[in-house]
Amino acid sequence: MSKIIFITGASRGFGKLWAKALLERGDKVAATARNIDDLADLIAGYGEAVLPIQLDVNDREAGFAAVEKANKHFGRIDVLINNAGFGLFGAIEETTEQQARDQMETNFFGLLWLTQAVVPIMRAQKSGHIIQVSSFLGLVTLPVLGIYNASKYAVNGLSETLASEVKGFGIHVSLVEPNGFSTDWSGASAVQAEPIEAYAPVKKAFFEGATPDSWGNPEATTNAVLQLIDSENPPLHFLLGKIAYSGVKQVYGERLAEFEAWKEVAVEAHGH
Repeated sequence: MSKIIFITGASRGFGKLWAKALLERGDKVAATARNIDDLADLIAGYGEAVLPIQLDVNDREAGFAAVEKANKHFGRIDVLINNAGFGLFGAIEETTEQQARDQMETNFFGLLWLTQAVVPIMRAQKSGHIIQVSSFLGLVTLPVLGIYNASKYAVNGLSETLASEVKGFGIHVSLVEPNGFSTDWSGASAVQAEPIEAYAPVKKAFFEGATPDSWGNPEATTNAVLQLIDSENPPLHFLLGKIAYSGVKQVYGERLAEFEAWKEVAVEAHGH
């Protein structure tokens, strides 16, 4: 049976790829974008199977209205894919207040508003799957992406909590945590902070550390995401890419070792 998917940020990158793959196999998609003209190819290719919705996810009221529109149009929403977001590049000291607020507004609050809008619908249905497009940088960190890292850590904390709250309603929650992929996330969609010369060596090391192999092929994610959507018991954490897997495994091993090294001090601090 075909599913009804609501996906944000469907104008490019992962959002466009996944929307096309879902439509191609017969699902119906409510696709949102800031500029609805960017959805013209989906409309031309898939007709009534796609419901285009103009949406700035930062607008909470508009987000609720968009979810309600999709629910009325299709009669239900089986899957929400919170995909809208962007990258902010710059050392933490370099980042302006407005840049930091904009990053959190879109990557965290925009996702929160859509999640809040869809939960009552899925709760009434007694079924649903909320897929939050986070990052492996919601589990580990890299320099020069401090505020972006923070936004994804926030998404992970929110979504892990949500999963425990809505499990009894038949709602699944999954965090998709990709490493870097060759989308325009680090290109046209990215925001760059004004550089401070003192951080030039840190940035040089960061960018020189990336090789062509560091970046995944976006098209290769489609099958994985379709499997996630079709799973009867989807995972809470879903890594995408070999860099994500190896990086998270290494960092978590180091964290566990550090916890053990300070275990006696930590336990003593309990006081009794």
